[in-house]
Amino acid sequence: MSILDNLDSLEQLKDLDPNDLSVLCQDLRTMISEVIFRNGGHLASSLGTVELTVSLLRSFDPLKDRIVFDVGHQTYAYKILTGRRDLFHTIRQFGGLSGFPKRNESPCDHFDVGHSSTSLSAALGYAKARDILGQNHNVVGIIGDGSIINGMAFEALNHLKETDTKVIYILNDNAMSISPRVGGAATHFAHLSANPYYQKLKKAIKDCCKGLPKGETIENLLGNAKDQIKSLVKPDNIFDSLDIDYWGPFDGHSIEEMDLIFGLAKRFNRSVVIHLITQKGRGVEAAENEPSKYHGIGVAFSKDAGKTPKAISWSQAFAREIEKRAEYDPRVVALTPAMKEGSALGDFASRFPDRFFDVGIAEEHMMTLSAGMAAGGLRPVAFIYSTFLQRAMDQLSHDVCLQSLPVMIAIDRSGMIGEDGETHQGLADMTWCRSIPNLVFQAPRDLEDLKIMIDEAMKRPGPTAIRYPRGSVVESLCREKSGKSLGLGAEVLYQPQEDALFIGVGKTVDFLYKARQEAVKRGIVAPGLVDLRTVAPLDWDTIDPLLLGGYRILVAEDGYLSGGVGEAIAARANEIGASSVVQQMGVDRLFLPHGTIEDQWELCGMTIDKAVAFCGEKRERKTG
Repeated sequence: MSILDNLDSLEQLKDLDPNDLSVLCQDLRTMISEVIFRNGGHLASSLGTVELTVSLLRSFDPLKDRIVFDVGHQTYAYKILTGRRDLFHTIRQFGGLSGFPKRNESPCDHFDVGHSSTSLSAALGYAKARDILGQNHNVVGIIGDGSIINGMAFEALNHLKETDTKVIYILNDNAMSISPRVGGAATHFAHLSANPYYQKLKKAIKDCCKGLPKGETIENLLGNAKDQIKSLVKPDNIFDSLDIDYWGPFDGHSIEEMDLIFGLAKRFNRSVVIHLITQKGRGVEAAENEPSKYHGIGVAFSKDAGKTPKAISWSQAFAREIEKRAEYDPRVVALTPAMKEGSALGDFASRFPDRFFDVGIAEEHMMTLSAGMAAGGLRPVAFIYSTFLQRAMDQLSHDVCLQSLPVMIAIDRSGMIGEDGETHQGLADMTWCRSIPNLVFQAPRDLEDLKIMIDEAMKRPGPTAIRYPRGSVVESLCREKSGKSLGLGAEVLYQPQEDALFIGVGKTVDFLYKARQEAVKRGIVAPGLVDLRTVAPLDWDTIDPLLLGGYRILVAEDGYLSGGVGEAIAARANEIGASSVVQQMGVDRLFLPHGTIEDQWELCGMTIDKAVAFCGEKRERKTG
């Protein structure tokens, strides 16, 4: 039996000796690796925080104290040790554990997260709630070096002094976010990490504790030693400038060291930032060597993975097309908010280093930076996941679209994206982007249309957003009669033979095409099929005659129904007095739980069987 198997309570965790703690950490890494290589998930980040997690749970009570993680993709060891060990094999599976902290999953999870840079603000909120309600517990906020550069984190740090409260911030520094960190803040933290006073500080604290007279409180010790400690962590750092006590850096893989520092921080009478140095991917050689590659791994990933799949992804396809255009147009630049690998921009960055900009986790800055570049005469392409675009809504609307600047927004991971769960689904982009003036918003059904849309966007004087899903690109779909540019127009791929008509956009065109094929197999008259292509502005010249044809129309979209294209088409039918009946298929008003993309489509009723059943229904017309 392993140490982990015999660990039934957190009280036992506090009693383990150094040798047992070392074995426990290895047990945790073994369990995490075995499950994540099978289920997929965030491997390297959780491997790097094992000792940190063990020390946190030895020093703080997760049922009483408030421990708030940033992003949450490093909490696998935390989940295992806080009562979810027997369910850990279900992580990221439909109906199983979430890959992120969830308040409704455990009383030890104090804040739902999934996006970066929220922990400092949330922890500060918890601390003020404690003060106002007269409670007595510790509040701890953990944040990574890649996340702390986000403006929201700086806003929390800037506000800390004004709130007059006590909160413990832990800076987990592994020199990375998903990709290697970038920018001036990264240089600053690297400078702190190499602080020559570190060993002196550690020795001073240990010596002080060893010589602690019986009966003297640690609070008094810290009060007396405060000036000495501050002098030992010079040179000045950004936290000093904000009047926040800074301790460190310390070894984030030494439980003994962290136990000591956390114990002192609990008794210290001020807020403090504790700087820990950790290694992303620690304990698994492949993840240590390639932490970016092993940050998040897919379900089919294995320790022997590395072979290039035959089918390229939509991300790869888009990046390659932009790279081709950059070859002959020196104005083309690519930007990403710390998603170089995720958006397949490695080759672009290598070939055009002066025209590639990884801004770090700073989506708002990236969007306005793109606007400034476009205003200055460049043709910027901003690669961003749909879920992260939500953070730059104001900048897209006011800085890009209000000025009608020629920025192309490559919206990666649109629609349902699977196991990462509620915080990462790309469901909102169509709903809110289609309402922004001046923005052309499109979704290709295949690689051929993607090329056409990119070419046209490069010539357009204003902004263009192109959304595309997670997964393998569709090379060619329904290209028997088409292949030329349609501008912003919709395309009728198959005319209705009777009264049923499918309308899709982007990924749902492929879905409806398969449903059409299945209907034919079952002996049902094939429905018509239309590819909208452009979400905004909608092509009413093509759509209106179909609405006036009296068809039963099924509109499928991999986004929210409220405010979506199906709702717009139904409203248009009513506006022009059309007799067609419009039915929608998509995502209702809910945050989609984690599971496979297939699980999520089925949960939303987006199945081939339901689409085929629509074809077989009797014709119904509106009256009046």
